[in-house]
Amino acid sequence: MQAARVRIKICGLRDPAQARAAAVAGVDAIGLNFHPASPRAVDIACAQAICAALPPFVVSVGLFVNADATTLRAVLDQVPLQMLQFHGDEDEAECLRWDRPYLKALRVRPGMDLERVLKADYASAAGILLDTYRKGVPGGTGAVFDWDCIPAEHERALVLAGGLNADNVGPAIRQVRPWAVDVSGGVEREPGVKDPAAMLKFVRAVRAASNGEGCT
Repeated sequence: MQAARVRIKICGLRDPAQARAAAVAGVDAIGLNFHPASPRAVDIACAQAICAALPPFVVSVGLFVNADATTLRAVLDQVPLQMLQFHGDEDEAECLRWDRPYLKALRVRPGMDLERVLKADYASAAGILLDTYRKGVPGGTGAVFDWDCIPAEHERALVLAGGLNADNVGPAIRQVRPWAVDVSGGVEREPGVKDPAAMLKFVRAVRAASNGEGCT
């Protein structure tokens, strides 16, 4: 599935000012990380404040990694998340039970049969997010995987992640033609601290690639 305009999600926001800066830059969605081990993790109070700061039409996405049902229910009861993103070993039934549209993240490693996975797995997902595999790390590695392993023809809405930044997102879009791109570390001054100038530069690079600029 290809988009006339590539959507943009910035993940790992940790305060309302970052969220407002992302919205002003032109993102379509922001990600709130509820994985406690992440340097970008937020608690419920912080997530509430960030969601309250969002203008209309910016989607709030909650990221979870093998979260237990009690934790996930507590977040959903108190934070107005519009979409969920599962980065762990959650099966399709677990992803579906929360009555929200969801993304399923797949960590891409050498030899992975992505063509089969994209045809058969997580058919109920709103989209499949492709990230870089690193043992013991569920995401946010800052590393790029081999885009050549992504099938040229597929019917899924792909969200491309993994080591993206303003310098490489244009080539990534032109090669992969994803529905959306997802960035975190590539727009940060340090882990968990987003740089407004870097966010704006990233958005402009995505827009340029979507418009066909930079093609040879």
